[in-house]
Parts: sequence; C-alpha cells; structure tokens
Amino acid sequence: MARPDADGLRRAAEILRAGSVVAFPTETVYGLGADAFSEKAVGEIYRLKNRPSWNPLIVHVADVAAARKLAAEWPAQADDLAARFWPGPLTLVVRRAPHLPGIGAANDTVAVRVPAHEVALALLEASGLPLAAPSANRSEGISPTTADHVVRSLPDVPLVLDGGACSWGIESTVLDLTGDVPRLLRPGALSLRVLRDAVGPIALPESATEDGTARPSPGMSRRHYAPRAKVVLCKDVRDVERSGLPEPVATMTYEGGDGTEILSADPREYAADLYAALHRLDDAGFATILIQEPPQTEDWLAVHDRLSRAAA
Repeated sequence: MARPDADGLRRAAEILRAGSVVAFPTETVYGLGADAFSEKAVGEIYRLKNRPSWNPLIVHVADVAAARKLAAEWPAQADDLAARFWPGPLTLVVRRAPHLPGIGAANDTVAVRVPAHEVALALLEASGLPLAAPSANRSEGISPTTADHVVRSLPDVPLVLDGGACSWGIESTVLDLTGDVPRLLRPGALSLRVLRDAVGPIALPESATEDGTARPSPGMSRRHYAPRAKVVLCKDVRDVERSGLPEPVATMTYEGGDGTEILSADPREYAADLYAALHRLDDAGFATILIQEPPQTEDWLAVHDRLSRAAA
C-alpha cells in the first residue's frame, strides 16, 4: 500500500507502463487499473480477479479528448453528457475505435468515463495511459471502497494507492449511446431522474443478460457484489423464519430498530455505505445477512440492483 504522493504516483505509473496493474481510488469504488492498449496488462486484471473473459471493462481517461480518441463514433449526446457529468460517476458506451483492443469481450464498443477523484486523475496524468479498470476485488465479490478492502481481496496486486474511503461507494451508471435512444445498462451513482433531465427518454434493459455471453458493460452478471455470507432480502427482518439459515445471522435495515447494521433511509447515503457494511458483516464472521428491502422507487434502483445480484 502506498500514499498517493509524488513518490507513490511515480511508482504506480512505472508499474503501469511496465505492463502490470495498480489499484487506485475513484469516487465510486477502488479500481484495478492496467494500460487499456496492452492485452498482456489487461489479461493480468482478469487473472488476478479470476474474472470471466466475457465480462468487459470500463476504460478510465483524463478528459473528453482522451475519450474521443478511443471511439470510432462520438455522438452529440456524448458531448452533452460529458459536459454535464464528467468528471463523475457516469460511464458512456460508444463504438470502439479500431486501434483499441476489445476490452474483454468480442464486441465493437467501449465503455469509458472520466473519474472524479484527484488520485485517479493524477495517476492518469502521471502514467499518460487510458486505464482499463474494473473494481479491485475478486470476481463476484463485494466491491472495495477502501484500500484495506483491496488488500484483503487481492493481496497479490503490486501496488495499492490509498486515497481513503470512496465518497459515492457504488459503481458508475452506464449508458449505451450506440442506438437511437440512450439505454441504461447498469444503474449506479447517477440517478435516472438526473440523466433524463439532461437527455430526455432513456430505455431500460430489455431482458437479463445470460452469463457467458458478450455484453457491452460490466455489472450485468446474475450474481455480483456478493459477500461470503448468504444474503436474504425480506420486507421485514423480524418476520423471517431463521431455523434453516446458516448461523450466525446478521440483519441490515434502514429504518432503525435493532439491526446489526443500520443504514441511512436516504438512497445516496445508503448506497455510499452499502459495500462497507457488507464488508463489516463478512469480516465479523456472519454466515447469513438478512437485508430489509428498500423502497420500490426509482431513486433506489441502483441499490436494488446490487442487492438482488448479491442475493442471487
């Protein structure tokens, strides 16, 4: 683990330019970064995470100009969205430039964003590379929101830049701009309401994406973001029959009471602490986590997505 000072950034950039990987903070979660133009370096991401080859990666870049260089087509909506939300937790899927290798899937698109974290931006500048970077944890596991989470999940990563806790605590929203109407591929930190205010109608996913098939965005697998413990979603944690559940049992609620973990009733604050709370319960040795289902409103869409995949 290293401080993100001048020496830490220099070491990280050297490792990246040598074709290896570095974990670094973003405003969403910690990422495991590699040179997006190096198939060997990107392969190291997949090896360390034990990530399926059909699950693509998001490329992080320093600015809109760098994003355009990775695209065969850059629609006007991409410029509008970038002007409003970059740097920030929004990923755009566009047609991939032919000189950029496919990032983990046999398709002609690339997912790209500009992160809103000073360490991530400093690393992009120091390395001079576009960084393909999924979350810095074992595949299907809980995403990391601190450097300690990364080290415990991926102890073989050559260097982890410690930038403190991530502010959003949940992954970016992913929008596909390759069709006539923007399509939501992964709900995330930016709400649909905010995005609709910016671009108008947004199409929702038509159906679930089967594991093993190519897809344009990460975060579309049936099981994802999951702790070691069994996750059970319920309307009221007090009403669940626990006799058949692995012990010990923890509870997570958002309305107070006597839950083991009590999260905020505000969807953004809940999302910011969700992964950290799951890490705490896993680290405490609970075998089952009963989670009170949040409200069925659009503001909670990203949280519902993460909880349903964790419980799959």
